[in-house]
Amino acid sequence: MATPRLVYDDDCGFCMWCVRWALRFGEFEPVGFSELSPDQQARLPDDYENCMHLLTDDAAYSCGEALAQAAERCGPVPRTVVGLARKLPRWEAIREKGYRWVADRRAIWGRYASAECPQ
Repeated sequence: MATPRLVYDDDCGFCMWCVRWALRFGEFEPVGFSELSPDQQARLPDDYENCMHLLTDDAAYSCGEALAQAAERCGPVPRTVVGLARKLPRWEAIREKGYRWVADRRAIWGRYASAECPQ
């Protein structure tokens, strides 16, 4: 299997910090929105700039599910936490609401955790 591509907002310091964390613990190819190839962009939803994405050979995950899929690829502890969380009632709604809550406050989080370039 090819290395999963982690697609992120490369204008967001907090987003780049998150990608750096993922690269520290997992194996991903980081791809900023400004670096997307036409083929990669075609696999994403029209409003792709609203959240992160994870592209694998056979799937494209977006927003909270992209985060969960990426976390599961970052070692046994995140994999276990996500696995347990998936058993919660209404997990998908909780996951997406939580993702959106954090994503909508990126400027605030960026004051505390920010990076220039994830590579």
